[in-house]
Amino acid sequence: MPGLYFEEFKEGQIFRHAIRRTVTETDNVLFSTMTMNPAALHLDHHYAETETEFGKPLVNSLFTLGLMIGISVHDTTHGTTIANLGMTDVTFPKPVFQGDTLRIETTVMAKRRSKSRPGAGIVTFLHKAYNQRSEEVASCIRQAYMHANGTEEA
Repeated sequence: MPGLYFEEFKEGQIFRHAIRRTVTETDNVLFSTMTMNPAALHLDHHYAETETEFGKPLVNSLFTLGLMIGISVHDTTHGTTIANLGMTDVTFPKPVFQGDTLRIETTVMAKRRSKSRPGAGIVTFLHKAYNQRSEEVASCIRQAYMHANGTEEA
C-alpha cells in the first residue's frame, strides 16, 4: 500500500499500524555493533544481570526509534516522502527488552504547504511505541517533507 500525499493527511488523524514486531537479541546485537555502540548495557548479559537495575540487556534506544518510525512508513509516507526534516521530543519512558513486541500509533499533529515548493507540504507526526503490556516505550515528533498531488488546497 503506498503512502499518502500531503492533501490526504488530516490533522488529528490517527493511524494504528497493523504491523507489530517482536524485538530479538539479534536485532539488538546487530544494530549496536553496526552503529559502533559497544555499551555493555546492550551487549553483555553478565554486566546487565550484576551491574544494572534491569537485570538483562536493554535494547538499543536508537533501534527502537528506527523501528517505531519504520513501522509507520507503510501507512503514511511510503513512496510519497521527499525527505525527513527532523525528529524532536524523542523520549523512552520505559525500557525495551529482547522478546518485547512493539505496536505503533501515529497521530498527524499539523500540516502546512511548503512556502518554497508548491508541489509539497510539511506534515508533523507524533509517533508512539507500546509494548505488549500497552506501556509506552518510545515517542517522537517527526516532520516529513511530503509530495502533494494537487487535488486540494491545504
